[in-house]
Amino acid sequence: MAGIRRSDHDITNTVRVSSPQEVLRAVSRLLVSAWPRIELVPVERAFADFDELFAGRMPGYAGVDTVYHDRQHTLDVTLAMARLLAGYERQASAASQLTSERATLGVVLALFHDVGYLRGSADHEQANGAEFTRNHVSRGAQFLAGYLPQIGLAHWSEVAAQIIHFTGYERPFDQIVSSDALDIKLGHLLGTADMIAQMADRCYLEKCRDRLYPEFVLGGVAMSTTAGAHAVRYASGLDLLRQTPSFVADTRATRLDGEFGRAYRYLEILFDGHNPYLEAIDRNMQYLEQVLRSESWRMLRRNPPLHAADPNTLGRVRSLMLGYFKKAWLQD
Repeated sequence: MAGIRRSDHDITNTVRVSSPQEVLRAVSRLLVSAWPRIELVPVERAFADFDELFAGRMPGYAGVDTVYHDRQHTLDVTLAMARLLAGYERQASAASQLTSERATLGVVLALFHDVGYLRGSADHEQANGAEFTRNHVSRGAQFLAGYLPQIGLAHWSEVAAQIIHFTGYERPFDQIVSSDALDIKLGHLLGTADMIAQMADRCYLEKCRDRLYPEFVLGGVAMSTTAGAHAVRYASGLDLLRQTPSFVADTRATRLDGEFGRAYRYLEILFDGHNPYLEAIDRNMQYLEQVLRSESWRMLRRNPPLHAADPNTLGRVRSLMLGYFKKAWLQD
């Protein structure tokens, strides 16, 4: 890994994860390395549709306007998913191999795991996709039910609607139903990719403070109102950062190491026994601990690029957040 890692590049600093074309090339190489006869047309079609959809060029959709869950996040997760798929397959016994079609489904799921944040033409009451934070996974399952038949994967629709929930918090994992253990394994790989890609992001800390917090405000996660009383979970972006070490520790214990069965270990065969994602997560947490001890918030000085459909999205999201606060204060 030569040089300083760029903010729009993957964990190896070799793939620009803001570019669907670069990620498609990297993903295709990984898939062919594990399944030499894989049919890549559905994957290529999915990448093209993702690009149109998230850029706001697909009729009926506004494009991505969430500032944390942007295009780069999705592409970073998709690359991590392809690496996990290839790494798993290289180590699996003949009876435990995923098959090339299930791997194709895994890549498609990664590409569209956050599609539920996108506002559609019927979503008149929402000003930003972050307002779907609490139910975006179910919305994504509904989207996939209509989309998978378009790329020849109609018979995977029911499976996809279940295992996409490994990326969210709407449904307890023991309520995710599948009769095939390999489908559950695919879900574990998907959930792992989603978590390790974002926590290993070079600008994870700044993105939590400046972008995830506004999404939590608009989504009703930072502060909720019940019977006129406000319950504050995250008082500010800095407060969110103060709680991030415990969130990451809990995620590693209950999800990555627990429910997902340490699926991240399948990456090690691709990286000479190392796991660059976990190493980057550890570096992020070590740096955050320094910041928290010193309370020198100026140490968080990175300004990562935003890859939303509209370049002015961040300013609008901040205005919406202030409006949310004013509305809450007026209700007091």
